[in-house]
Amino acid sequence: QVQLVESGGGLVQPGGSLRLSCAASGSIFAINAMGWYRQAPGKQRELVARIFGEESTNYADSVKGRFAISRAENTVYLQMNNLKPEDTAVYYCSIRYRHALLSPQYDYWGQGTQDTVSS
Repeated sequence: QVQLVESGGGLVQPGGSLRLSCAASGSIFAINAMGWYRQAPGKQRELVARIFGEESTNYADSVKGRFAISRAENTVYLQMNNLKPEDTAVYYCSIRYRHALLSPQYDYWGQGTQDTVSS
């Protein structure tokens, strides 16, 4: 069993900041990647940012320079600055992990947290 506990979402005005966190626990041997995705109403889920290992990252073009992903052991953070109304979405945490040394990799998703950017 794997658990992902997300926190930090909410309502913020344009130009404001939010920090999301996602703590993974359970039957995890190693986490190869952690990431944040988002889904706005009427749109497909899209990658926001992802971190491989401890430092290698990639970002959606729309958030580069405004968002920063980081990781501390089995917790991933997303610092979101200069938020815009178009950042409004449900944000999902995701991990790619193995439950044993030689097991396949699996993806696991959190329940999502609503972030709303509005004046």
